[in-house]
Amino acid sequence: MCSGCPEHWAARLALGMAALALLFLPVGANARELRVCADPNNMPFSNAAGQGFENRIVEIVAADLGAKLTYTWWAQRRGFVRNTLKAGLCDLVPGTPANLEMLRTTTPYYRSSYVFVTRQDGPDVASFNDPQLRAMRIGVQLIGDDGANSPPVQALGRRGIVGHLVGYPVYGDYSAPNPPARIVEAVATGEIDLAVVWGPLAGYFAQKQKVPLRITPVTPRIDGPQLPMIYDISMGVRREDDVLRGDVNSALARHKAQIDALLSQYGVPRLDGSGSPVR
Repeated sequence: MCSGCPEHWAARLALGMAALALLFLPVGANARELRVCADPNNMPFSNAAGQGFENRIVEIVAADLGAKLTYTWWAQRRGFVRNTLKAGLCDLVPGTPANLEMLRTTTPYYRSSYVFVTRQDGPDVASFNDPQLRAMRIGVQLIGDDGANSPPVQALGRRGIVGHLVGYPVYGDYSAPNPPARIVEAVATGEIDLAVVWGPLAGYFAQKQKVPLRITPVTPRIDGPQLPMIYDISMGVRREDDVLRGDVNSALARHKAQIDALLSQYGVPRLDGSGSPVR
C-alpha cells in the first residue's frame, strides 16, 4: 500500500478514531461491583435510603475499591447469611461479629458492648452486681421471633434479678420506622427505670430523645466463664473470598480515622483493646 495515498491515511484515521472511542467508553462499563446484603429497616446500621452508619462505611469501602455499590435488601433475621451471602446474592455483609463461624470476617473496625441506659436524673448503674437493680423496672432486649434471651438477660438471671424485667423484641415493629427504638424511648418516658441495650442502638436512639439519657458500658465485660458483653464488629465474606477480604481490610485500615468519626457522629459507644471507653 502507498504510504502517501489517501486510502492509507483513511485507514490510519479509522484506527485512530477506534482507539479514541475506547478511551471514552463509560467508566462503569467494566467497573468492579461491590454487592452488599443489608437490612432495609435497621437503623442505625442500615436502611434502604442509605442513612445508616453501615451504609456510609460500605460507601467508603466501595469508593476506595473503585467499585459500584449495589444492595440486596433482606430483613436481618435468623437465616440471613444463609439466604443472602451463602445463596450468592451478595459478596459482603457489614456489621458481623468477628470470627462468626458461618463466614470469614475482616479485621474488626469497631468494638462495642451492651450498655445500661438511664435518665440523667435517674440512678447511675455500671454493674450487674449493683444492688439498685433489684428494685428497678429493667428493659431487656429479646432476640428473634422466639424471644430468646440476650446475654444481659442471662447475666441478670444468674443473679436472680428477674422480678421486674420488661422484654422488648430487638426487631421491634418492623412495619414502622426504627423498630428497635422502643426500648430506649421507654427509658426516656419513664415507662422503665433502666434498659440494657446493645451499644450502637442505645447511643443512636438516646441522641434522639427529648430528655438527656446516660449511656454506661456494662460490667463485668465477661460475665461468668463464657458470657461476653463486648463484641468486635467486622464485615463478612465467603470463606474462600480471600481477595475481597484483603481489599476490604486495606480499605478499612486506610480510612480508619474517617470511620471512627462516623461512628462518633452516630453515637456508637466504643471500647479500646483494654475494654476502656473510647473518648
